[in-house]
Amino acid sequence: MALPVRDQLKYWGIAAVVFLLLLWLLSGVLLPFVVGAAIAYFLDPVADWLEEHGFTRAWATVTITLIAAVVFTLMVLLVVPELTRQAGALINVMPELIRNFQTFLQERFPSVMVEGSTLNESLQGISETIKSKGGELLNGVLASALSLINVVALIVLVPVVTFYLLLDWDRMVAEIDKLLPRDPAPVIRRLAREIDATLASFIRGQGTVCLILGVYYAIGLMLTGLQFGLIVGALAGLISFIPYVGAIIGGALALGLALFQFWGEWWMIGAVGAVFAIGQVVEGNILTPKLVGGSVGLHPVWLIFALSAFGSLFGFVGMLIAVPVSASIGVVARWATAQYKDSRLYKGISGREDL
Repeated sequence: MALPVRDQLKYWGIAAVVFLLLLWLLSGVLLPFVVGAAIAYFLDPVADWLEEHGFTRAWATVTITLIAAVVFTLMVLLVVPELTRQAGALINVMPELIRNFQTFLQERFPSVMVEGSTLNESLQGISETIKSKGGELLNGVLASALSLINVVALIVLVPVVTFYLLLDWDRMVAEIDKLLPRDPAPVIRRLAREIDATLASFIRGQGTVCLILGVYYAIGLMLTGLQFGLIVGALAGLISFIPYVGAIIGGALALGLALFQFWGEWWMIGAVGAVFAIGQVVEGNILTPKLVGGSVGLHPVWLIFALSAFGSLFGFVGMLIAVPVSASIGVVARWATAQYKDSRLYKGISGREDL
């Protein structure tokens, strides 16, 4: 005899509270495990594809690990130092860029930039703040990152956790399926498939889109000769998972830098703008439809709220789990809405839905 719905909700509610409490208490040590699980989930389709083409699961995991190690090493040796150098140089040169901007405004809009005006004082304040705090901020970010992702977690724990999770992923899924309560198991499986489809579309698909756009923007801006093109392109690609935000922020920053660097060479400024225009056309018509598919049920506002809320509650680990948790909540919410609209509470005695 199945437990009453009221009792089931009580027990699952207690389990959810305990899980969230443990997550909060252990948030300081969960980072390598969350990162390893995310990477394993991302790479599981690759391992499945290799298995379909004659690899055993063990050899598929070893092959993926070796390729990932080579790519990661190349990134660390070739890309990360240049990104750090350009980020530091951008902070150092930013006060000069603001002064040039002030000069530009004074020449063309003297009435706006009179001595003592709000805009003039604001720009001066921003320049002084960047000059005094910019380097300190960059060093603080790097120091925080190094303290957050320590050497052991980065070099040892994350690869080890990823390797074993990827090796046993299908078996773990099967074992979890065996533990599902029998009566609601079909519904749980259906919801799990919908959550997996949502996560696959958003994390795997959108992650690939962000990577492609980041590489494209960085290379495109560097080919135009734009200073700091690598850091601007990488930033634009990194935040492209929020629709239009990456292109708007990256495009505004790139065009702002281009105006100062190429003033008078309008075709060069146009080339910088064209890089982002082409990127948006390719993303909207090719990358997103092919790699992400249709709507995955994650509204940009809901996504931003989830990142902010989970980041505030659980720190960096919370930001990592914000997308999968919010996607899962979205799937469950849509299922609950469908159940409600099929209930007497919604239809009433008449059972009509068109009132």
